[in-house]
Amino acid sequence: MPMMKNAGSTGRRNSPARKKPARSGPTRTASKLPSPPVVSPGSTEKRDTFYVVGIGASAGGLDAFEQFFINMPVDSGMTFILIPHLAPEHKSMMVELLKRYTIMSIFQAEDGMRADPNCVYIIPPDRDMAILKGTLQLLEPVERRGLRHSIDFFFRSLAEDQGERAICIVLSGTGSEGALGLRAIKEKGGLVLVQDPKTTRYDGMPGSAIATGIVDHILPPDQMPGELLRYIKHTRARPIKPAAIVDTPSHDPLKKILFLIRNHTGHDFSLYKQNTIVRRIEKRIAIHQIEGMAVYVTYLCSYPQEIYLLLR
Repeated sequence: MPMMKNAGSTGRRNSPARKKPARSGPTRTASKLPSPPVVSPGSTEKRDTFYVVGIGASAGGLDAFEQFFINMPVDSGMTFILIPHLAPEHKSMMVELLKRYTIMSIFQAEDGMRADPNCVYIIPPDRDMAILKGTLQLLEPVERRGLRHSIDFFFRSLAEDQGERAICIVLSGTGSEGALGLRAIKEKGGLVLVQDPKTTRYDGMPGSAIATGIVDHILPPDQMPGELLRYIKHTRARPIKPAAIVDTPSHDPLKKILFLIRNHTGHDFSLYKQNTIVRRIEKRIAIHQIEGMAVYVTYLCSYPQEIYLLLR
C-alpha cells in the first residue's frame, strides 16, 4: 500500500512553497475561532463528556486532513486521533504540517499519553497504537513486512474503549484498510464517516469501506466537521432515559419498528430487552438527526435499506 508522504520524504507535493496562500495556515481559521483552551495531555477532565474520533488515511490523506481541520472549530469538544500511513524509516513531520490548518494542540502520540478533548494526536512512524481507558498505548507492529493494518488495529481498540462514543473516519488511500475496523465501531453503536470517492486522490480505502454497507455518511472532508457537530449536538440533546421507555408514547412506535424489522428481515426482537433495543434505535435516530421514534418509523417505511442497517 503506498505510504502517505511525510516531511521526511523529498516529495515536492508537501513543499510549503507550493501551497496556495489562502489555504496555507491557521490564520484563515484562527480569525474566526476563539483561542484554544489550555489542555495538557494529563488533564483530569471528566472522560464521559466528549467523543473520540479516529481518522485513518493513506495516499492522498494530507489533502483530506487539510480540508477537514480547516473546517473544524477549535472548541468542538472532540478528541482526534490520526492514523496515517507513514514511512517507518523517516521521521514524521505531520505535527508541523497540520499546524498550518488548525490551532488545536497537536501531539505526536507517546506511550501512556492521555487523550484529551480539543486536541489532535498522531501515531508515530513504525508503531501500532491502541487506546485503553482514554490513554494511548504504543506497540511494536506485529507485521513488520508487507501490508500493515494499523488503522484497523486502532479502530477495533477505539470501539472497545469508547463504545457508542467512538467515531471513525476513512479518508483517501489505496487498499482496503479501515473496512474491518469500522465494523467494530458499528457493532458498538459508534458513527462511521467515509470520504466521498469522487473527492479522493485514491479511492481504494473509501471504496472498501462503502462496500461494507454499514457506513453512516459519505462526504467530502470539508463537510465532515459540520456533520460531526450536528451529530454530537443531537445525541446530547436527546439523552436516553431507560426507566421511562415502557410507559412513554415512544412504546407504540417501538412496536412498529420491531414489526418492520421482522417483516423485512425475519428477525424477531420483541422478546429482547427494550432498553438495549431503544439505545440502538436512538443511535440511528441521532445519526440521521430525526426528531423522535414516530418520525423514524416513517423514515424506515420510506427507506427500507435503513431497516437492514438498523438490524446490523
